Amino acid sequence: MGKRLIQQRRGKGSIYKALKHNSKGSAKHAKVNQEEAGVVADIVTNKLHSAPLLVVKYSDGERLMIAPEGVRIGDLVESNSEEIKPGNTLSLNDIPEGTLIYNIENSFGDGGKFVRASGNFAKVLQKTTSGITVVLPSKATKVFKGNCRATVGVVAGGGRTEKPLMKAGNKYKLMKAKHKLYPRVCGISMNSVDHPFGGKCNHIKGRPTQCSRHAPKGRKVGKIAPKRTGMKR
Repeated sequence: MGKRLIQQRRGKGSIYKALKHNSKGSAKHAKVNQEEAGVVADIVTNKLHSAPLLVVKYSDGERLMIAPEGVRIGDLVESNSEEIKPGNTLSLNDIPEGTLIYNIENSFGDGGKFVRASGNFAKVLQKTTSGITVVLPSKATKVFKGNCRATVGVVAGGGRTEKPLMKAGNKYKLMKAKHKLYPRVCGISMNSVDHPFGGKCNHIKGRPTQCSRHAPKGRKVGKIAPKRTGMKR
């Protein structure tokens, strides 16, 4: 009897979930009723975040936020402030056009959902009656409500991808910390019990990769119900 495919097994157990016990906490915008000014006490790293995090000390405790470029220990970061400087969090209505921002809320009070990876930034494009148009790192534009909050600046750690990993073990540990699927093995390199394309006799050209639309789930691999195959003539 064959095994279930890896895409069928993923998400069915704890081994395919990111380990949250290694996390230092969530990096979100402060709640609306929380204190608005704090001092950067430390800069830390987190396995679940590609960007470094700021430990901001308030009178009621410490909270984490994604670190921007140019902010260091001892700096003051504020929310709902009129000053436009890296690390300050404001609503999109109060941010001028052309300003670089990150950690943008999708809806007011959700803590930030967009532009959180290291080195990323978005730009406020224009303000209209329908909302605030923002250019995302993918060059796509999205309209947000004016009361959604964002942090001014560029996410720190932009040179992270420039450092070579040097060996496969480092790549393995990097992907394992976030429980990503690595390494990705092609089906033809697997055993016959692991994949329909597997087995020692399957390294042949001309093997059909088409699959019926009504095939069972374990057989749906390759080209599923294609309209056409081969080179277009």
